[in-house]
Amino acid sequence: MRRAIAWRLNTALATAAVVGLGLVGVALPAFQASAAAGGATGFATGNGGTTGGAGGSTVRATTGTAIHQALCSRASSSTPIVIQVEGTINHGNTTKVSGPSCNTNSGLIELKQISNVTIVGVGGGAVFDQLGIHIRESSNIIVQNVTVRNVKKSGSPTSNGGDAISMESDVRNVWVDHVTLEASGGEDEGFDGLFDMKDNTQYVTLSYSVLRNSGRGGLIGSSESDLSNSYITFHHNLYENIDSRAPLLRGGVAHMFDNHYVSLNKSGINSRAGARAKVENNYFEDSKDVLGTFYTDEMGYWQVAGNVFDNVTWSAPGAENHPAGPDPRSTTTVSIPYSYSLDPANCVPDVVRRTAGAGKGLQVSDGSCTPTTPTATPTGPTPSATPTTTPTTGPTPGGTNLSIGAGSDGSSKADGTSYGNVRDGDLSTYWSPNGTTGDISIKWSSARTVSVIVIREASGSAGTIGSWQVVNGGTGAVLKSGTGAGAITFSPVSLSKITFRITGATGVPKVAEFETYAA
Repeated sequence: MRRAIAWRLNTALATAAVVGLGLVGVALPAFQASAAAGGATGFATGNGGTTGGAGGSTVRATTGTAIHQALCSRASSSTPIVIQVEGTINHGNTTKVSGPSCNTNSGLIELKQISNVTIVGVGGGAVFDQLGIHIRESSNIIVQNVTVRNVKKSGSPTSNGGDAISMESDVRNVWVDHVTLEASGGEDEGFDGLFDMKDNTQYVTLSYSVLRNSGRGGLIGSSESDLSNSYITFHHNLYENIDSRAPLLRGGVAHMFDNHYVSLNKSGINSRAGARAKVENNYFEDSKDVLGTFYTDEMGYWQVAGNVFDNVTWSAPGAENHPAGPDPRSTTTVSIPYSYSLDPANCVPDVVRRTAGAGKGLQVSDGSCTPTTPTATPTGPTPSATPTTTPTTGPTPGGTNLSIGAGSDGSSKADGTSYGNVRDGDLSTYWSPNGTTGDISIKWSSARTVSVIVIREASGSAGTIGSWQVVNGGTGAVLKSGTGAGAITFSPVSLSKITFRITGATGVPKVAEFETYAA
């Protein structure tokens, strides 16, 4: 019979366990860490913080080559840039691009010897199919709201050594958030790790993400001599159907909290070679040997508190096998230098299910197991040419609604909805994207001058739309950005297509009317 057991260690017990083992706690370097809503969290906030391409230009990419081109078109390798990605990125549309501000290659997305970059999935979603993302000798990188799947190191095609996302060689400050990383088997099927760090990678956070169906979740340190990787945070992630390495941690410091681990088939968090892990308020379910030192006698250490072990089995200790259970106790202490809010472990499966992974509207937990939409976009402030506003649902602007009789299209539509429903004057019909984000456009056969749009949500869905951009469909220029539906004003512009781009929502949006006015 399944039984949930919460192991909670108070300070006195944890201290006693450490003293009894003759171990010393580790104090982490102090720093001021910002955990503002919508921004980086965890260790990625240290060492000056992680802001990605905040403050830089925003470009759109629908191929891997276009991503590389955006990197290579910057003034320098450190010029901030936000690359919005939509569609399927694969070997067929990813080639090497050269330039003084980049160092790319074909067969993978190469973020090498660069800094200040955000890659974020938008619209109908971004899928990197059999194509890995490689971060090398780089800093201040954000990867958000994308899916990376079925990256192989053997077979065909191969990419990135079989890793979905990998970091190596003096990497600093990376925030990977709301991503879905998937394989279709283990090493025998040609796959390697989902999230790997090696050769002096530090100050990294993986948050609100899904890692599933892989033999290896990820490693921190490639060997017992690669011990310079450290200061890694994992929170609000789902690890599902993973054989081992959730993660494997060698020599560094890591913090795991509010994660849901399901079907860890052989082992889970493997702390070894002097590594120290703080493991708190996680929910381990239907798994084996979820914490310990495995496949070596080079011991690592852990501090545990508030975790739930639900139908977890433990092997017997032996040579190169040192499980923390069946009664996990702390063997060290780890001081965390940043602020964070803990969800109770018993609600972690639900809040992670509702928030983790790509296409979830970038929702996060409010610290009380309730999903909420961040009040600021994680990619940082919008450039000054595209001021942010929060619209109101005030009276309809004067003049003619130019959308009536116009054309319309979009990035995707849910079953039973139509692009034309946003320009029919009928509030009982609506368009929805196929997910929580997407584009809806109004277009004309000849240019119109527009300075006001009104977005009206369908009955029962008011407040669903979160962050958005208004985009000139002809040039790609962002005319305005903000949050919430209603009336949106901007400087008059002559265009033949205008797009309302939903980049965040609390659920599936329902746009009943997309009205356009000259004034």
